[in-house]
Amino acid sequence: MTYTTLVDIFEMNRSVDRAVTYVDGENTERRVHYGEIYTRALGILHHLQAMGARRGDKLIIFLNNNEQFLDGFWAAICGGIVPVPLAVGISDEHRHKLLRVARKLGKPLLYTDAKNLERLQALAVQVGEQALFAELKARSFLVESITDISRPGELHRPAPQDLAFIQFSSGSTSEPKGVMLTHGNLIANTAGATAVGKYNDQDVTLSWMPLTHDMGLIGLYLIQFVNRSHINLMPTDLFVRRPLLWLQVAAKKRVTLTCSPNFGFRHFLKVLGDRRLENVDLSSIRAIYNGAEPISVELCNEFMRSLAYTGLKHSAMYPVYGLAEACLAVTFPTPGTDYRWIRVNRHKLAVGTAIELNPSNPRDVLELICVGQVVPNTELRIADDGRANVPDGQVGHILIRGASVTRGYFGDPEATALAIDADGWVDTGDLGVLHEGALYIAGRSKEIIFINGQNYYPYDLENIAQRAPGLDLNKIAAAGVAKPGTQGEELVVFVLHRGDIAEFLPTAAAVSRLINEHTGLEVAQVVPVKRIPKTTSGKVQRHLLEQAHRDGEFDADLAALRTLRDAQSGPAHVSGSDLETRLQAICEAALPGKRIGVDDNLFEIGASSLKLIEIHENIDRDYPGLIDLTELFDHPTIAQLAGHLEGKLRKSAT
Repeated sequence: MTYTTLVDIFEMNRSVDRAVTYVDGENTERRVHYGEIYTRALGILHHLQAMGARRGDKLIIFLNNNEQFLDGFWAAICGGIVPVPLAVGISDEHRHKLLRVARKLGKPLLYTDAKNLERLQALAVQVGEQALFAELKARSFLVESITDISRPGELHRPAPQDLAFIQFSSGSTSEPKGVMLTHGNLIANTAGATAVGKYNDQDVTLSWMPLTHDMGLIGLYLIQFVNRSHINLMPTDLFVRRPLLWLQVAAKKRVTLTCSPNFGFRHFLKVLGDRRLENVDLSSIRAIYNGAEPISVELCNEFMRSLAYTGLKHSAMYPVYGLAEACLAVTFPTPGTDYRWIRVNRHKLAVGTAIELNPSNPRDVLELICVGQVVPNTELRIADDGRANVPDGQVGHILIRGASVTRGYFGDPEATALAIDADGWVDTGDLGVLHEGALYIAGRSKEIIFINGQNYYPYDLENIAQRAPGLDLNKIAAAGVAKPGTQGEELVVFVLHRGDIAEFLPTAAAVSRLINEHTGLEVAQVVPVKRIPKTTSGKVQRHLLEQAHRDGEFDADLAALRTLRDAQSGPAHVSGSDLETRLQAICEAALPGKRIGVDDNLFEIGASSLKLIEIHENIDRDYPGLIDLTELFDHPTIAQLAGHLEGKLRKSAT
């Protein structure tokens, strides 16, 4: 096959006997032939061009539905329109991010549905962005308006150096950066990944990762589409609600390739518990791509142990390293080999420091997993703070360049200049070490928190938390903390507090509620500290707080807070309302170990977005179609939700 752009591939594949299967449930799916996707895309392109969309325009795609997303994505690609995928999410922050991205893009078009447009309008009014929303609405195309796709749009044939799409940084809540990816970038990364991964037209893939994430869109869709695989896509929220379905479907379809970040394995195992998957044979799987966030060796081992009886090969666990700036793939291990790791001293991972293997004190041990060697079409080197190479065995900044690598960030020359030097080397922001010819990720040089497969900037979360009474940015530090023996990072917020410990309870509750409401993240702990350590230039030294937390310096205060919180809450209040009692049971089942009164705010007690989806699913099972997921944000206590639901029940009965 000869191709240089995504359009070449799309045209060449329209007559191939392959399909994308959209899995919506255990026995619910829709199979769409590659050729039908092509026809639909050109039909939608006609409508986009009729409303004025032209080559080079930017098209924000803001949809949950995978099939609608891909129809719009390919329509844009075929017209030389630049897709900008953005996650819908369940919190206001995702809609707020869309408004910020729209302003950065200039005058983008918006491809969405009526419900999301309505929610976007409500937020725009709330944050004073009515004028920006009015511009967006005037350039919006709603999927509900598609009634006839019989007339094809005008196909544009791009050059390899043309911009294909813009991938905005995930989880960023202030100034998201748009990674510009050309057709040439994507073709080069596809070729590099394929050369190592040995993909072919007999592969059967399954992904629940969102198509707004590079692993979902590029790794388990575009690269597999190029290789004419049998592609299966599952909605992310279906995986969150029913994680066991992921591998049940994989067994049923004899899947060969699938993927998950760290949090997906953890979520799966938590729901699986002590059970076994009945009649599930996973022997067909040759690779489960594990990336997108720091990889826990312990979690990999637990997952493989727990599923050994299914025939899942130990070598199927496939830890990889990639990032949006490289399209996706940077390093892959040799396929078919067992994953491996090294044990290093966690205190000796500074830039320019030689790693210390197998430290004698168990508290010093940090396990780093091997993520393999650099893929073709990409170069990689490890450098010191001055960008000079460091020898193997020393920690340094991971720098990349090559045909797969971005030329910069959209509309942000300053960020581009900071990341990319005159020779084209991109600073990934990650620290790594080359050991025995393979890469190991040692941490981050830039302060980013990895939670549930997404990355968040501490400053953004601190900006949200400072809205709590009596706080400002000088009194807060957010960090991702992974204590020894844990399987990933937890969000911990450190707050300056020099008063009585009991006076800290309202502050802790407010900080948890604000971050949870605005981002959907669960705050594991809000920690009172006597000082926020800073450098002489005033930069917060979060790593010192993280280390102090790992060393147990705050354990006594946290235990005192738990005791005070339990004493203050007393027995959970339950009214005589059967509806409140039922909702209380649903919430307590989703949040085991929590004492939930009917007047307790769910966001203050740690109802993350994953838990809210579980709570909503169970409410919807008992009261189908009456409560939308977003209404949990408007009615965050059991009493408020029960009152709201009672009104809906009365209305539906009349």
